[in-house]
Amino acid sequence: MHHIFFHFHGMAITGWKLFGYLGVFTFASRWFLQLYTSKKAGRPVITRWFWLLSLTGSTILLTYFIFGKNDSVGLISNLFPSFIALYNLYLDITYKKNCSSDNIITES
Repeated sequence: MHHIFFHFHGMAITGWKLFGYLGVFTFASRWFLQLYTSKKAGRPVITRWFWLLSLTGSTILLTYFIFGKNDSVGLISNLFPSFIALYNLYLDITYKKNCSSDNIITES
């Protein structure tokens, strides 16, 4: 993964860098999703997909900063958002589960 594939404006592009770019793109794409869903709803909306993209992007970037770059600053800066995304996913899933169980119609 440390093999240089090509140079771009003086930067050596390796497999790890491409993996890191994938993480950045995944993490950033959540904002485009949020923009689209909010525009469609006419109000601010954060969907479960927002948190899934956050968690996926953070995980990819954590992997990049641990194995590809060995950078503690990048590791710490992506560790915190992954906990927040995981917690919000938990809240979203349990909230939806509780709402659906509240709507169950029981016959007497």
